Amino acid sequence: MITRAVLLAGLTVAAVAANAQTPAFGPSGPEGEPARRQEWRVPTPDAAIASHALLLRPQGEGPFSIAVIAHASVENEIQRAQMQQPDYVHLAVALVARGFAVLVPQRPGHGATGGPYLEGQGGCDAPDYLRAAQATGREIGMALDFLRTQSFARKNGAVIVGHSAGGFGALALAQRDPREIATIVAFAPGRGGNAHGRPNEVCAPDKLIAASKALGQNARVPVAWLVAENDSYFSPALSKRMADAFRTGGDRVTFRVLSPAAREGHFLAESGSTALLASIIANAIKR
Repeated sequence: MITRAVLLAGLTVAAVAANAQTPAFGPSGPEGEPARRQEWRVPTPDAAIASHALLLRPQGEGPFSIAVIAHASVENEIQRAQMQQPDYVHLAVALVARGFAVLVPQRPGHGATGGPYLEGQGGCDAPDYLRAAQATGREIGMALDFLRTQSFARKNGAVIVGHSAGGFGALALAQRDPREIATIVAFAPGRGGNAHGRPNEVCAPDKLIAASKALGQNARVPVAWLVAENDSYFSPALSKRMADAFRTGGDRVTFRVLSPAAREGHFLAESGSTALLASIIANAIKR
């Protein structure tokens, strides 16, 4: 016979287990510098995993337009597990100076966020770049939609800034309502670059171009596609072919080759100065 005490104890254990599987979202620490930098937790497509994120924003209560920065990735599992929390601090500060609240979420399968890697592309010979980009896009979109529910956030006019795999995933959001997402800024978008650790080699480039065309179908959000002249992951020539393929689906993309950046142009979004990135962003948003 089950007593009332046993029943209550069982319900308590079940409640604790359920709570343990449901992450808490929102702020996860005090504000600091620069730009009120604060750790946050935001939802992901895996209900049991909270994305570890950083939020930077202007002074005041807002409402602020939202910007989400989507980081680069690697297919190597060990390197993903060791990834530091991305901050893109100069890029984020440049956006805050323009009045944006900026979220930089670390996606599942990376670093402290952990959990399953949801955006794997498969082997180098036959990668599924479209599936990978769509998975990344869902992760970015969930982070954006959560932040839009906050009291300091405007509901429209968001900007998505993506880098490399994050930029390619950002392109998957180009079909969304342009009132919600005003612009997508993609720094060197792509996947499969530096194949086998060799500069200027890309896994199945024709598949990357085909995926770009699919992502551009019925595109509604303006896209600024940016690549540095000395990018050894996705050269300007390949990037131009990708952007042209994307354009055939919606004609919403502006392509621009940027001046060479330091030793490796692919990392401009991470290593560029605040002043340089502010200029690039201002031009991209204006376009």
